Amino acid sequence: MSSTTLTDTLARPLRDLRISVTDRCNFRCSYCMPSGVFGRDYQFLARSEVLTFEEIERLARLFIGAGVEKIRITGGEPLLRRDLEKLIAALDAIPGLRDLTMTTNASTLAAKAPALAEAGLRRVTVSLDSLDDEIFRSMNDADFPVARALEAIDVAADAGLTPVKINMVVKRGVNDAGVAAMARRFHGTGHIVRFIEFMDVGSTNGWRIEDVVPAQEIVNAIDAEMPLEPIEAKYPGEVARRYRYRDGGGEIGVISSVTQPFCGLCTRARLSAEGKLYTCLFAAEGLDLRAPLRGGYPDDEISELIAGAWRGRTDRYSELRTAETTQLPKIEMSRMGG
Repeated sequence: MSSTTLTDTLARPLRDLRISVTDRCNFRCSYCMPSGVFGRDYQFLARSEVLTFEEIERLARLFIGAGVEKIRITGGEPLLRRDLEKLIAALDAIPGLRDLTMTTNASTLAAKAPALAEAGLRRVTVSLDSLDDEIFRSMNDADFPVARALEAIDVAADAGLTPVKINMVVKRGVNDAGVAAMARRFHGTGHIVRFIEFMDVGSTNGWRIEDVVPAQEIVNAIDAEMPLEPIEAKYPGEVARRYRYRDGGGEIGVISSVTQPFCGLCTRARLSAEGKLYTCLFAAEGLDLRAPLRGGYPDDEISELIAGAWRGRTDRYSELRTAETTQLPKIEMSRMGG
């Protein structure tokens, strides 16, 4: 299969793959896994339902053969998956993979960063929604302190997992007052903060348009204190709009899925923990790849399933978003990996 010919109905190539290695998380962030839904009795996937490392590696090879150049490991919280560095090493050894990264809540990152880097992980993205300890603990709903997240970022940087990216989901009336403080904290460090508009992912996070802080408002708040200028994307399909500080203090990014959709350039597929292929973050259903994997299908047949799903892809939810579409059923972000 030629990586140059696999495009969808809107001529978007397949270049990025997010792989969820678990649907479990030790945080209960309200915009992702609210505790009122994901409580003690919530039924997560059984171990037998989750793809093995060998199955993930096999699928990753097929996706890379279809044009994927970048893989991001996600969850749930990926570091809850035991021996994750073994999977990292296996993926890093696949020819054609240009970038291997991971998104984490950093709860155990400080202990695991050196081993992950040694195994071949290139970079990490840390979710950090506020520098105010009370607000941060409230948002993660796990009593996890800011200090430990900042420590983990330092350890990751020392291990060479750079540049560290910091994701801040901005919600009106919750943590939006801390946008400039977050930018100021990482200005000049070499780390990159990405401010993310609160999105209507899944069906349980209580999304309202009134809670969205537009990306331009975020940029204006930072620019008023630390002047910014826009810069070009590093590659086609990059989701963050990039800005650099005029004083040379680095850069930030804003992800504006709600107010400035970027569907037309989306090159991203998602593989859930149980082996379903999703071609949009806002999808209602996915293609089961676990069954053919375990049913003895040869590689070429599974590759054709992947290719068929991508060739038929029409997704552009954020460009079509209306009051009606926001009410449609969607797979939870914790299931498909964000």
